[in-house]
Amino acid sequence: MKRVLLSWSSGKDSAWSLHVLRQRGDLELVGLLTTTNSAAARVAMHGVRESVLEAQAEAAGLPLWKVPLPAPCPCDTYRSIMLECCAQAVRDGVEAFAFGDLFLADIREYREDLLRGTGLEPVFPLWLAPTADLTRQMLRAGVRARVVCVDSKQLDRGFVGREFDESFLNQLPHGVDPCGERGEFHTCVYAGPMFRYPLKLEAGEVVDRDGFVFADLELAGG
Repeated sequence: MKRVLLSWSSGKDSAWSLHVLRQRGDLELVGLLTTTNSAAARVAMHGVRESVLEAQAEAAGLPLWKVPLPAPCPCDTYRSIMLECCAQAVRDGVEAFAFGDLFLADIREYREDLLRGTGLEPVFPLWLAPTADLTRQMLRAGVRARVVCVDSKQLDRGFVGREFDESFLNQLPHGVDPCGERGEFHTCVYAGPMFRYPLKLEAGEVVDRDGFVFADLELAGG
């Protein structure tokens, strides 16, 4: 079977990608790779604590590949760091790199260009899945997530911190993608068929930073 590393954001799309990939008989998931903000010790963009990220990997039963990034991180620096990660993955016998992208062609092209010549095959298990249908499929399967980041230029800050559920989806303004694929919002998954057990999380403070609104989460009792 082809050994696959999965790009893991801590959110629902990467979590559902893990679930989908595990249904295939030709792939072996060998780890979750996450880029983190080295200064803040949080998942890049999502703002999820590394402690929660580590708990997700443990619940998924997979090794976590944390890739610290400087803040700020210029494009050339990011590319250099990721190419070294790809080289290490190949040395470890990884053959493919999977991503939870849905429909943004420029993002897919960037990833394909990054992997070109590395020896890693790009895999997009959710590509072009209708996002409204996909969100309901996730919820029916038991995926549970909280909205941890909102781009205040695209979505009202009142949506941050909420449960990702039917009520949330039904109240999204027209033009906002149900999966937040254009960066309207980001989530943190705490339960679902990709986990061996649910995580117990507690809500923390809500902060505004650089046009984004973040809702902190921490492990209960942590």
